[in-house]
Amino acid sequence: MVLDNSSNNSAGETESAGIGYFEKWLSVWVALCIVFGIFLGQAFPGLFAMLAGLEYARVNLVVAILIWAMVYPMMISVDFGSISRVAEQPKGLLITLVVNWLIKPFTMAALGVLFFKYLFTGMISGPDADSYIAGLILLGAAPCTAMVFVWSQLTRGDANYTLVQVSVNDIIMIFAYAPVVAFLLGVTDIPVPWDTLVLAVVLYVLVPLLAGMATRHLIMGKEKDTAAVTRFTDRLKPFSVIGLLATVVLLFGFQGNVILAQPVLIVLIAIPLLIQSYGIFIIAYAAAWVMRVPFKIAAPCAMIGTSNFFELAVAVAISLFGLNSGAALATVVGVLVEVPVMLSLVAFANRTRSSFP
Repeated sequence: MVLDNSSNNSAGETESAGIGYFEKWLSVWVALCIVFGIFLGQAFPGLFAMLAGLEYARVNLVVAILIWAMVYPMMISVDFGSISRVAEQPKGLLITLVVNWLIKPFTMAALGVLFFKYLFTGMISGPDADSYIAGLILLGAAPCTAMVFVWSQLTRGDANYTLVQVSVNDIIMIFAYAPVVAFLLGVTDIPVPWDTLVLAVVLYVLVPLLAGMATRHLIMGKEKDTAAVTRFTDRLKPFSVIGLLATVVLLFGFQGNVILAQPVLIVLIAIPLLIQSYGIFIIAYAAAWVMRVPFKIAAPCAMIGTSNFFELAVAVAISLFGLNSGAALATVVGVLVEVPVMLSLVAFANRTRSSFP
């Protein structure tokens, strides 16, 4: 995805170009879908029981279609030819990779254990606590691949270099996501169904990525028309939003009884997510400042570390633990939290722009 990163745009122009109506109010739509999903789950329990039964090899077919609707368009935007630009600013990529793969998954797991095994004991049962920790681990190990383009645009970052960082992360994710998740689940004494985990990564990362690459190649043609790719993905964006919101409705339809019995549960899950998000941003942003990374690269690289590939986390949580699991609920709460958090960090980054080269 090639975005306009002209430094001549005003803040208002940048915002309108970088984030659309649905993206800007995504947390509102998610919250409304939570309420709607709970209502539907209580009103039509038979329907949701039927939908839960539509699965093969522990993969729910309805959710699989919705997740593909979310993931496929963003994979078309990935340009592996851009990886050759890594040598131009190696510090930015180094920060992104260290934060995403050596820090973030482990701090998320540690925060999950701290809150759900210790601070929230008495409020949540042991098995439920394990499930929520698993969902947090799945989120923490999945670096952002789509919304980060929006955050990069809002900070007037280098869109092409952001694309480099995302492309490298996607390659690493194919090979590292399953081992990192399995390791952290094992450390926290949560059973690891390796076959399901690997299958989920293949279904929701490798296959969409290959399909996206093939689609990108066909659209660009011999003329290498990147504008045509952008026009195509723009037309697919509504399907991505519909897929995300429909998945939220389904998940909370299944989770309705749990939420109604424990209405503070979403707040409890959100607390470690908020601490993780702001903490990771501080680490990445401070590292970029110390290493004198230019702002147009520093801001996006901190955003990539902070934001999550929540579409993947939701899909894997459902495959591993089921539609009505605490893990699936935790990943969806991640969607609810992410947009307002990231917009606040965009505002902070723009206010501190002058501190960077």
